[in-house]
Amino acid sequence: MTAPSTHDGETAFRPDGLKAVFTGEHAWCGEKMMLSSDLDGAVPLADFLAGNGFAETLDRYAAGHGAVDRRAAASFWSLYYFSALTIPYVVARRAEMTLPVAFEEMTIAIGEDGLPRAFGLPHEGDWSEGDDLVDFVTPLVDCHLSRVVALFREKTGIAPKLAWNNAAVYIDYAFNATDRSPPAGDDHWPSRPLFDCPRLADGSRNPFHGCLRHELEAGAVHCRRKVCCLRYMLPGIPGCGELCALPELRKQ
Repeated sequence: MTAPSTHDGETAFRPDGLKAVFTGEHAWCGEKMMLSSDLDGAVPLADFLAGNGFAETLDRYAAGHGAVDRRAAASFWSLYYFSALTIPYVVARRAEMTLPVAFEEMTIAIGEDGLPRAFGLPHEGDWSEGDDLVDFVTPLVDCHLSRVVALFREKTGIAPKLAWNNAAVYIDYAFNATDRSPPAGDDHWPSRPLFDCPRLADGSRNPFHGCLRHELEAGAVHCRRKVCCLRYMLPGIPGCGELCALPELRKQ
């Protein structure tokens, strides 16, 4: 009988694929991020966003809201994109799995409502240690988000600052929701280093620097965006409350 290899021993107690990573309160992530071979209606992500598919989908989605500013519709569309991408990525990374989210290797499926339904991956990812948010967000920025933010600007006209802020809120949520460290004072904000640090782990400019901040108001701490997501321009879409960058819209 052949003795188990060192690699086998190292992986014996690691999560077994995406189903093991996406459990409990984040089991829904398994519906947003899966193998491309398991994703119905999947198309290559690069072909969709860089080609005509994205523009046509966005036009139909915007038309469904009436005569609205196309940038507002595009920003709202990007919220679904970034949530389906970054929350599963961060949740998996907290479980010591790095998902293969290189832009050119992924697929996407669009729902009947015209919004991103799910992403497809080429494989289930690789085991990796570490829990520093700046460290594991850096490859996500390099291999995916930078390209997408540029395409959003080219195809829809939304400013990069707006797109980065839209992605920031979901990274913030996912990292804080999976934090297990003891609270440090009244303003416990585990993801704070990402928004305070001007540089990413590779020394490049941090596009999330300053995107979110915590403010004390009326005895309560509120997380606030730097740039408004424009959702207030879409009829029937609820606001984001205290998170909003515009003070006059926070109570609506």
